[in-house]
This record gives sequence, C-alpha cells and structure tokens, in this order.
Amino acid sequence: MKLNLSEIKEITLGAVRILENENGIDFYRFTEEQEKFYEKRSEDFYKKTFSTSGIRLRFRTDSRNLFLKAEITSGTSRSYFSVDVVVNGEIVGSLNNFSGVDLPLDYTVTKLPFGEFHKSFDLGAGGKDVEIFLPWSVRLTLKELSLDDGSYIEPIKRSRKILCFGDSITHGYDALYPSNKYISKLSDMLDAEEYNKAIGGEIFAPELASLREDFDPDYITVAYGTNDWNVSTKEEFTYNSGEFFRNLNKSYPNSRIFALTPIWRGESDKVSRVGEFKSIGEIIQKQAEQFDNIYVIPGFELVPADKKLYADLRLHPNDAGFGYYFENLAKSIKDIL
Repeated sequence: MKLNLSEIKEITLGAVRILENENGIDFYRFTEEQEKFYEKRSEDFYKKTFSTSGIRLRFRTDSRNLFLKAEITSGTSRSYFSVDVVVNGEIVGSLNNFSGVDLPLDYTVTKLPFGEFHKSFDLGAGGKDVEIFLPWSVRLTLKELSLDDGSYIEPIKRSRKILCFGDSITHGYDALYPSNKYISKLSDMLDAEEYNKAIGGEIFAPELASLREDFDPDYITVAYGTNDWNVSTKEEFTYNSGEFFRNLNKSYPNSRIFALTPIWRGESDKVSRVGEFKSIGEIIQKQAEQFDNIYVIPGFELVPADKKLYADLRLHPNDAGFGYYFENLAKSIKDIL
C-alpha cells in the first residue's frame, strides 16, 4: 500500500508546505518569504533552507513492514545522511549512506554518495507508534513510502509547537542520526512539533525574526552567537542580537522564548573583535533580559569541554555530545517551566 500525497501530509510534522512533482514529494521547513530572504542573503544559506532538518513523519499502524525510497541531494556542506525509523520510542533501523563505512574520528569531512536509496524495515507485530526522522544534512525527495496492504495508518499529532532558530548546532551538525539532535529530543520532551529554522554558519539576523509563521508557537529557542563571535564586531553583535530579540518578541509576544548562549568551542580561549568568548553570553543576557518572556540559559556548561564529544573535535557535537546537550538543557527548561 503506497501512501499518496494526502496521506503523507496528514502524518508529517515540522514542514510548512509539502509539494509533489514528477520526481516525488518535497518537504519545506522555511516559508516562501523566508526562502526569498535567504536567497538574497547568501547562496550557501539558501541551499541549506532545503535540507529537511526537524521534519518527521509520525503515525500509528499495524503494518509489519515499511518500505522507503528517497532521492538524496546536497543540502549542507556535509555528505552523510540518515533517515531514522523509530518504533515505540526505539530506533529499529535507518536508511543511510554510511553503514559499513569505517568512519574516522572526525567524520565531518568524509565524502559519501548521493542518489537514490531504498530500504525495507520490519516494524514488528501488532499496533505501534512509528516515527520517521528525515535527515538534517541533505535534501530528501520522497519517492515511495509503503505499508502492508490492508493495514491502517493514523496520524499522531503533537499538543504544542516549538520554533527553533540557530546556527549549525541547532541545524543538526554533526549528529549521525537526526533523532539524536538535541532539538529533536527537546521537542519530544515538550510534546511539541519542531519547526527548525536553523542554518549552518548563521548569525543573529534581525529580519528573519520578523518573518513570522502562520501559527503562534508555544515555545521558541534561539541559539546563535558562536559564529557572531568570529565575524562580528562587538557593536554589530550587540545591535543584531538586540534587534533579533525585539523583532521576535513583537512577532510572538505570547510565546515562551529560551535564549541559549553558545556551548564550548575549541578556540574559546582566544579573543575576537567581540571580545572574550564568554562575553557573547554576557551580551545575549543583557539584550534578552529586556523582555519578560525571554529566558536565558547559559550554554557553556551544557556540553563538557571534551573533544571526544565533538564530531570535528572542536565545535559541533557528535551524537554523544548531543546527549549531554539535551540532558542538561532539559533540566534548565524544566526548572523554568
């Protein structure tokens, strides 16, 4: 039983639109207005808007089998990808291009193939909850999603929505499995549908915060700063961060907003034009505390300063590093809530 476009739309979370063409079904996490903003802002950033970070399919079924076929094309600077299939909260397999490959400790620069991939999954007997996490690192066009003939399928919705702004780390760099992104785990904890607006390499861009969604999110996370520290002056960073929070507060005055300051990075002992790395968090704190609905969460202690927890050994957490990120962030957010 091959699912059609209408059925796919019913079970998809985190996409602002879903379109079908002769190649298959495409999922979009940015609105057309936001895409136009990035088309003018940066060719590289614009390409990254088409990666499928934060998008997942979630449903209940009694099908024993699931078949998935997809076309994979470039969506970020990374070439590895995974589509995770999770049953009743446990991953049962993935469609990826790195299984059987002896990945180095720093696997971020490994070149792996794109193209058409397919795989069958055994979901087990009886009724169960199924989630399919689309990759953060590439653009995925769905060619086919099939279940057993005669099986039922029911969408499973979330009770809340979370809007996620940020740079590469919120985008997903460098989790091998998208279900291990810290923001994926946080959305699960909050029972919130993840709408991921993060872009690898991005800084505070005030205009983005004014391009609002057609819904009011219950929660918003904002996690910029590490790139700003590299490329901005102190004056530029202070202005951009302040205006971003001001625009965001104006767009979503009733949302709870969590401002996450940067996590550790290997060069954090150096001084940039902004100043010491710790000054980034201090400036974010000062700009965010002007608004009653913005809560600042210090990020430097969320992931230990252990290179083994970073895929590139200096900046982007690996799956284990994201585990620390989520667990420590969850404690802070639970205290706030």
